[in-house]
Amino acid sequence: MSTDTPGIDPLLALRAPQDPACDVFLTGTVFLDIIFTGLDSAPVRGTESWARGMGSSPGGVANMATALARLGLHTSLAAAFGDDHYGEYCWDALEQGEGIDLSMSRTVPGWHSPVTVSMAYEGERTMVSHGHEAPAPSAVPGQATPDQATPDQATPDQAAAAPNPAFPQCPPRARAAIASLVPGRSEPWVATAARHGALIFADVGWDETGRWDLDALPDLAHCEAFLPNAEEAMRYTRTDCPRAAAHALAERVPLAVVTLGAEGAYAVDGRTGAAAQVPAIEVEALDPTGAGDVFVAGFVTGTLADWPLADRLAFAGLTAALSVQEFGGSLSAPGWAEIAAWWQRIRTCESQDPTALERYAFLEELLPTTARAWPLRRAVPTIGFRQ
Repeated sequence: MSTDTPGIDPLLALRAPQDPACDVFLTGTVFLDIIFTGLDSAPVRGTESWARGMGSSPGGVANMATALARLGLHTSLAAAFGDDHYGEYCWDALEQGEGIDLSMSRTVPGWHSPVTVSMAYEGERTMVSHGHEAPAPSAVPGQATPDQATPDQATPDQAAAAPNPAFPQCPPRARAAIASLVPGRSEPWVATAARHGALIFADVGWDETGRWDLDALPDLAHCEAFLPNAEEAMRYTRTDCPRAAAHALAERVPLAVVTLGAEGAYAVDGRTGAAAQVPAIEVEALDPTGAGDVFVAGFVTGTLADWPLADRLAFAGLTAALSVQEFGGSLSAPGWAEIAAWWQRIRTCESQDPTALERYAFLEELLPTTARAWPLRRAVPTIGFRQ
């Protein structure tokens, strides 16, 4: 990735002394992602496949945290880290490499880092994960107890879906917080963050219960924005059109954003009734890992910067499109260097439609602004090298 463009603080003009130090707070499970690339096809049973490339980076919730930090937002992450080399690597990559605040995170003695191995081929991915739920903080005064550390009976789903025990139920003051809603479960920190003035942005996963009941998402009541994909939105609203689903969701949340895949995204402002749709940017997708997280990060950035709704959608779609052209989750999250390089290149393309280009004209005033040193040290592609 190019790293010769200065960093940008998209909130520079809005910052005031009394503002919280944290722009965005989030919590979740950090995985070590090991990504194999350059595979011509899916591995075949009983054979050995050689990949032409490999990368390693923090994954899971780290994808979102990295995407936010690279867009210039002061990001605080609460997560549990294993006390193995993988956990040490992920902590260093996020704190030292990306400038993410980990003061609310902790290292858990006797607990190993969750791991995901991802194989990218033909524009798709196949993943294998392993991990255990981290023990609660009360069980870790100095050492994890044997029955709470890493039971072999635990499943990856339990590790990923269990409530995150990484921090006390009192998140830091922040402009925004990002939550992942789970049917039938409420996270007390979400209400606390909203009560302290944070705008809550939330996505949601597939409802394994099959109920698709919005009332089963109690934390939705605290959300500023809800960002499901088209299939999820239609199931939750019992509609057969993503746009109709967005309008129905806007009756429950101030901002409803429905991602439409290759068609882009559609959003409705429930306060004003205004709607916006922005088409997706056509790119050659190498690896979709983390693209949804990058989209949310772009939309959060535009919302906190108080951009028009259509500009927020365009920026979120652009950052997601740039991410799928690289391999890996947090490795591929674009920063302002990548955005500036795209803007410079796209304006010189003879085949570029001038009308389509106008959609991103708001970048012209944004990109020249500089506020902090560049480059940031990215997460390194492999583990084990020492200076």
